[in-house]
Amino acid sequence: MTRFSLGISIASLTLCGLLAGPLEAAQCGNTAAGFEAWKRDFAPIAAASGVKERGLAALAGTTYATRTIAADRNQKSFGFTLERFMEVRGASTIVAQGKKRKARDAAFYDALERQYGVSAGVIIAIHGMETAFGSFMGDSNVLSAIATLAYDCRRSAFFTEHTIAALQLVDRGTISPQAVGAKHGELGHTQFLPGNVLRYAVDANGDGRIDMNNITDSLASTANFLRQKGWQPGLGYQEGEPNFRVIQEWNAAGVYQKAIAIMARQIDG
Repeated sequence: MTRFSLGISIASLTLCGLLAGPLEAAQCGNTAAGFEAWKRDFAPIAAASGVKERGLAALAGTTYATRTIAADRNQKSFGFTLERFMEVRGASTIVAQGKKRKARDAAFYDALERQYGVSAGVIIAIHGMETAFGSFMGDSNVLSAIATLAYDCRRSAFFTEHTIAALQLVDRGTISPQAVGAKHGELGHTQFLPGNVLRYAVDANGDGRIDMNNITDSLASTANFLRQKGWQPGLGYQEGEPNFRVIQEWNAAGVYQKAIAIMARQIDG
């Protein structure tokens, strides 16, 4: 990675006002059978939330994401012990590669830490855990994945917000209807959900656009997320320390949170 400018402006895009009033719910379902009807019912809800023509056209083009549903029903690793979770997720490799990255790009990570106060080890550990440092950022259509999860009855309310956000991102040209990400609709190097792109993403390389597949934008956005969630510069982030609570904001799984803290400490040295 070369040295980048971090004259970062926080994205003006925000979910504030997106879901300004109560909305009627489209009928959720647990099979593909009702997905097309759900899209028709969801379109006026999206329009009432500010989604415009491009976003509505993108919604109409989504398809039921069978692989997303299969993945959502089969999240076994979060039930592992911490030791097993770290083994399965390749923690030792993440730490070894993370140390090399921190040394190689010290100026970049130092600049991030000055800007946001977040320890480099935490950003690097998240990057390694989420996408193996960008080597695999997903193979699913983001809009189809996120819309399928909004339709699915298990967590419809949660993913409805992110579906509206994804459609807003299409309207603004931040992502295309063909955008590819993870099976739950996450985007880029550190796998931001669309609503978090709207809230926390930053244009860190100064090219005038937010691109979560750009490593500079993505890692700065990750640091911004953590800072906005309450990260306190200079304080600890291990379990029981003040900033561990902020790591918990990133992912709800206890084994994930503990693994990030442990790997980050080893990377930070």
